[in-house]
Amino acid sequence: MIIGLPIGMVNSNSYLIFDESTTADGAVIDPGGEIQPLLDQITLNRVTLHYLLNTHGHFDHAAANAQLKTLYPIRLGLHPADGMLLATGGGGALFGIPPIASPDPDLELNDGLILEIGQLHLQVYHTPGHTPGSVCIYCPEERALFTGDTLFAGSVGRTDLPGGNARQLTTSLLRLLTFPPETRILPGHGPESTLADERRLNPWLRRLANQYR
Repeated sequence: MIIGLPIGMVNSNSYLIFDESTTADGAVIDPGGEIQPLLDQITLNRVTLHYLLNTHGHFDHAAANAQLKTLYPIRLGLHPADGMLLATGGGGALFGIPPIASPDPDLELNDGLILEIGQLHLQVYHTPGHTPGSVCIYCPEERALFTGDTLFAGSVGRTDLPGGNARQLTTSLLRLLTFPPETRILPGHGPESTLADERRLNPWLRRLANQYR
């Protein structure tokens, strides 16, 4: 089961994923700041949280890290290349937002890592470009790809912020094009999509798919 919650200071998407077939073992991906909607869903579904995962270190995807780590005995995962970004406030100062403290990660989301929650698997793909440590997280059982700020419905992540790199983003998007067309795209902002729709409607992915077919 995946529950998406558009919350936080800039309406970023937070996700709760858990295995309904077991003891509701689960994880939170990108807690954007407003913790109560997440807590309500965790309680309602009796989820046993094991992981708190940040697709990257920006403040709008990590603002509730400290609160959740205080409430639950969970591991905080982040790619090490974004460690400094998270430790220095997640880039909020660029938008006039005071630094938001986060605990240090205790789990490195390196490429190829596979986490288990019940009978579900979360596979980490390093997809730099928006930030050096951006990752996407794939759950094959749900056919779902959590893309953070790498890929959106109809758009892609910006690369004009510190640490952004357009060439790396292109390489990362090409990697995402290898997923099955029916893959659900669960982005950090905006509505859900599918990879098939993005190949057809997203101008960036359509251009890349035609250029490298």
